[in-house]
Amino acid sequence: MRTEAKIFLAGIIFIPVGIVYGFMTKWTEWVGFLAIPLVGVMTMMVGVYLYKHSRVIGERPEDRNDGEIAEKSGVFGTFTPWSWWPLVLGAAAAISFLGLAVGFWVLYIGAGLALVAIIGWVFELSRGDWAH
Repeated sequence: MRTEAKIFLAGIIFIPVGIVYGFMTKWTEWVGFLAIPLVGVMTMMVGVYLYKHSRVIGERPEDRNDGEIAEKSGVFGTFTPWSWWPLVLGAAAAISFLGLAVGFWVLYIGAGLALVAIIGWVFELSRGDWAH
């Protein structure tokens, strides 16, 4: 994980690049001057998290040169079987974007449907056969 942390920590280069961009545009173009350093700050946040997390968990098999594929075998996580909520969430996103083109009131319908879909997806495993 240290390799990933180093890659993201290299994003600090965006901070001086944004300042140079500001000088080159004579500070007239505000979006680039603000957005480019913010990209550097966001990559630094991810890099610091990955670096701190790598110190907690230690070396993974993929971090070592002698690591074997069999060392990483096992359960990778819990995934919901036959979930329909991602489809509902995608439809809510489509309705929301349609609201930007057709009428702003449609955006509220899409946002409401998205809220229902997110709540349903989060609590899907808390009822029925998978209840805790």
